[in-house]
Amino acid sequence: MWVSWLMMLLSLWPVAASTARSDVKPGCQEKCGNVSVPYPFGILDRSCAMSKNFFLNCSSNDEGHPELFFGTNMPISNISELEGTVTVGIDAALNCYDKKGIETDSFSQSITLGSGPFMFSNTRNIFTATGCDTSAQVTNSESTYGAACLSLCTENVEMSDENPCSGSGCCQTSIPKGLKSLRYSLSTSSNYANVSDFNRCGFAFLADKRSLKISKWQLSRTPIYGKDAYATDVVIEWVVENKTCEQAKANTSAYACGTNANCTYPESGQGYRCSCNEGFEGNPYLKDGCQDIDECMDPNKYPCQGRCKNTVGDYTCRCPLGMYGDGKKGCQGTGIITIIAGM
Repeated sequence: MWVSWLMMLLSLWPVAASTARSDVKPGCQEKCGNVSVPYPFGILDRSCAMSKNFFLNCSSNDEGHPELFFGTNMPISNISELEGTVTVGIDAALNCYDKKGIETDSFSQSITLGSGPFMFSNTRNIFTATGCDTSAQVTNSESTYGAACLSLCTENVEMSDENPCSGSGCCQTSIPKGLKSLRYSLSTSSNYANVSDFNRCGFAFLADKRSLKISKWQLSRTPIYGKDAYATDVVIEWVVENKTCEQAKANTSAYACGTNANCTYPESGQGYRCSCNEGFEGNPYLKDGCQDIDECMDPNKYPCQGRCKNTVGDYTCRCPLGMYGDGKKGCQGTGIITIIAGM
């Protein structure tokens, strides 16, 4: 008996595996190393991406392992087609001095996302600087934006994730919507001479607020280069095109949203993205990427106190015989089964 059950399960396995949903175009590679690359992005073959803007560089690193890059030097750790984000690693800017006040190390950061539909997320990222004698500046290459923050202290400050940056050893400032380039650098008023016993370097960086750990940026920190450099997670937002939904839908051959998907606007207010319609899930950029949700298979998310029946894009829930009401919200009455059982 157990043998027959096992044979039946093995015979079903290829069917289950073949129906697993894919986030890429047919015949295209789904991962570069450990990073999933969902459509509209693509790797290795340009036809796997929606356009040249979404064709990414998957190449071997120094250890010979495949690594995904945005541009030529920003390693990618995550891509979300649902949130419209790409998370990359960017090294921090820094300047360091010895006890005599002589500069020993300095690095300014400059990043350009190019002319494609990409921008730094103003809702996810925060510009941060650490140090006791640190003035950090952030601008864009178009010279349409500029900001600075000042971080001062006279004694060692313990960097804690529970306490936000207050200006004592750490400062932060937000960035505006739509930035496609950033430059950040540091300066000092007294070359760290008064605080050199515990703080000889200042750092400045853009970082994802969700993953930033200020506790890792203690004032005693010194530079590290190469693969162990102090890179922070930075979130880049993307849209399909810098068009309105009306403009996009007017050109049906270039419209990016698949079946059972609709055009949506990001918070940045620039361009459009796609999302699956209510009752569907999957990759909205693939032709048939949005598939019907079987709500009856997930009663915790889609409650039903009666008989659940899946429908296209929705589900119905009928109360048991002898009861009434909306089965999705709750049924009233004792029910014929309960009455008969109590007789």
